[in-house]
Amino acid sequence: MNFTIRQLEIFLSVAKFQSVSKAADQLHLSQSAASASLQSLEKAYGVTLFDRQGNKIKLNAIGHTLRKKAETLFAHCQQFDDALKLHSEIGHLRVGASFTIGNHLVVRYLAEYLNQYPDADVQFDTANTPDVVAKVLNYEVDVGMIEREVQHRELELIPWKEDELVAFCSATHPLAQKGILNDDDIKAARWILREPDSGARHTFDRALTGLLPEIEIYREFKHNEAIKSAVESGLGIGCLSKVVLQNDFRNGDLVPLKLANRDMTRMFYFALPKQRHNKAAVEFWINLCSKMGE
Repeated sequence: MNFTIRQLEIFLSVAKFQSVSKAADQLHLSQSAASASLQSLEKAYGVTLFDRQGNKIKLNAIGHTLRKKAETLFAHCQQFDDALKLHSEIGHLRVGASFTIGNHLVVRYLAEYLNQYPDADVQFDTANTPDVVAKVLNYEVDVGMIEREVQHRELELIPWKEDELVAFCSATHPLAQKGILNDDDIKAARWILREPDSGARHTFDRALTGLLPEIEIYREFKHNEAIKSAVESGLGIGCLSKVVLQNDFRNGDLVPLKLANRDMTRMFYFALPKQRHNKAAVEFWINLCSKMGE
């Protein structure tokens, strides 16, 4: 196409007022800019749309023929512009969250978000932390929520809330009565853990630095529920976020174990691409999660 939407708008305005100066005033342009735009449009297609006599300008036959088509086309452009503006106001949002956050925390904030944006299409995508980061950097999601710090020059991390990993066993496990595990207990146990790329596993490995070569990792699972089921069946002991385990501890199905002198705390983060357009829905989501996560 050899014309712009702005040229279309100027053509229609001049046709309406039969005056370049009045059209320019209406569009907040200088008269010379409006006139130059109109002449550029005519030159691009080798047509004359107006008859000019001195300072007077009037649509000619070609101009009359094309005016209706131009009005229809410009109306569609305005509708598209309105749809884009409405889309941003509706609050459509794509959230990528690591498994623990996505399965146990994100849904807590959805109702409040939809109170603000009742017509929003909110999509949640759960994956492990590296995959969520990849989706953020590829602009497949608007915001990521991850369970550990990740260094990347194109990634911005915003600290969200502190979390703690808790070791645990079944109510009938021999360690259930002990409560606090020393290094010998840790090395003697069979561990059932998350996969190496997960945020929980990263924190566990960091906390158990110095003992890892002597620890028996009996099974690794991608999902928290599989680990809880295996531990409840007596296959070994596990270590997951306290967020995942609260109901199980309350019901007595699983028993918490403290690891002596081991720091099991970690930070959850919002992950965003550094090069991005500010989006009101993302800012509202981050503020909402921060407020409700306190």
